Amino acid sequence: MDIRIESFQLRDFRNYETFRLDGIGPLTIFIGPNGIGKTNVLEAIQLLTATPSFRHAHTQELIRWDAENSLLKAHMVSDVRDLEIGLAIGPTGKTYSINGKKHSGQDVQTTLPSVVFSPDDMLLLKGSQSYRRDELDAVGCQLSKNHRILKRDYLKLMKHKNALLKDGVTGPYIESVNDLIVPTATQLYLYRVALFKNIAARMAEVYATISAGGERLEMRYIPSWHPMEVSKDVIEDVPFDLGKQEISTRLEEALHQRAVEEYERGRGLVGPHADKIMFYLNGRNASLYGSQGQQRSISLAWKIAEVGLIEEILGQKPVLLLDDVASELDAARRGALVELLHRDIQTFITTTDIGTFESEVVDEASVVNMLELRNK
Repeated sequence: MDIRIESFQLRDFRNYETFRLDGIGPLTIFIGPNGIGKTNVLEAIQLLTATPSFRHAHTQELIRWDAENSLLKAHMVSDVRDLEIGLAIGPTGKTYSINGKKHSGQDVQTTLPSVVFSPDDMLLLKGSQSYRRDELDAVGCQLSKNHRILKRDYLKLMKHKNALLKDGVTGPYIESVNDLIVPTATQLYLYRVALFKNIAARMAEVYATISAGGERLEMRYIPSWHPMEVSKDVIEDVPFDLGKQEISTRLEEALHQRAVEEYERGRGLVGPHADKIMFYLNGRNASLYGSQGQQRSISLAWKIAEVGLIEEILGQKPVLLLDDVASELDAARRGALVELLHRDIQTFITTTDIGTFESEVVDEASVVNMLELRNK
């Protein structure tokens, strides 16, 4: 049996002095007006599973006003495991524990993964390329410790290089830093591409179902060494699934060719941090020409693909966190979500209006009225 959250409690977290929920089942719906703290509960669950916050909050923002620290705990069970995951948040950072013993965030990440779908995920189509890369890496970091380590090491090297470039350093010293960057960048690229191919194939299948087969979704991964513009109108085949040596060679060549430009702009322009992910519907750029409904379908397809990918690779169903997305989706797209809920995935949903969900979903759910809870 997959591990599930049976109960969790919060102390001095965000707007909560205390919050506790016991006897948690497969589906929980938190209902209440905006600003009452529904999203804070989902954020706490993500911090206890995937570990990063989907709101990208600073540590101090997580601690309730006038409190010195926060404490989060979740009791997780399966047929063979009984765990208490803890997270203490203080002015100096976060400390995780498993059954009372201190552990790294990476250890917690491998316990129970989670997938979040929020209105901000519409940025997958409308936002910057960095948002798309971060979304891909967020999945990779839950699936592989090596992906997490490579991403961390690569970002450290790029931070060092960018600091040097801003200080006007050039020549042999920058070249020596590039020599350190290329092997790490190559490995991160290989991990990214393998993940991208898998999630792109899954998304194409999911999108075909959502759109009743009327549209074809395709994705492309554009390496930083390729000159294609981000705003490319129509699909273009770009070689990206390359061998390790070929990737290293292309990175080295691009770093040499753009050395002057990097110096002039004061930042690194070549590497996985500058790769692009493009979405196309029937061969045309979905960010430019896709309707709002089509773009929402692509975002939804990404999240459903994440769930399937995690199940396949880790052999564990993730927790699904849906933050006020029902109002953003029409009946057909909500139907795709309902199908996902029927796959026995523990799910937590926030909404301001229970009426946006079909009765079959509400009847199966444990509904938590946040306004009533606060007024007790």
